[in-house]
Amino acid sequence: MSLKHRLQDDMKAAMRAHDKAKLETIRFALSAIKQREIDDKIDTEDDKNVIPIIEKLIKQHRESITQYQNAERKDLADKELLELSILQAYMPEQLSEAEIDKIIREAIKTTQATSIRDMGKVMGIIKPKIQGQADMSAVSSKIKSILSSTT
Repeated sequence: MSLKHRLQDDMKAAMRAHDKAKLETIRFALSAIKQREIDDKIDTEDDKNVIPIIEKLIKQHRESITQYQNAERKDLADKELLELSILQAYMPEQLSEAEIDKIIREAIKTTQATSIRDMGKVMGIIKPKIQGQADMSAVSSKIKSILSSTT
């Protein structure tokens, strides 16, 4: 079952269970998917097109949580945390640090990257492999540190 269909089924279940938080979160996610479908004319039946949308929503929630915590708005931060946990349930299983390191090293070896200037080549190989399975900003930082230490 595709991720989009799973979201739709879970939305129906949340309606039946009167789970307002889950229902709102899933509706928002499906709305973002539909918007992307219309704007970019992409096929959202394929999970590889839906995962980046969910990832973007997760990133937005993390940023909102930080802002609400800095503003000492615990009530809003808690709501965002709940929505974040609901969205994270739809993401693929996260890779371990060791698995990420192995993928980075293989990509560096494949591209024969020697400096930070080769980072785009390395990211080009890595991103499709680990999309949704790791925080891409953390992966990017790791690659930068590895490539800058080799120069």
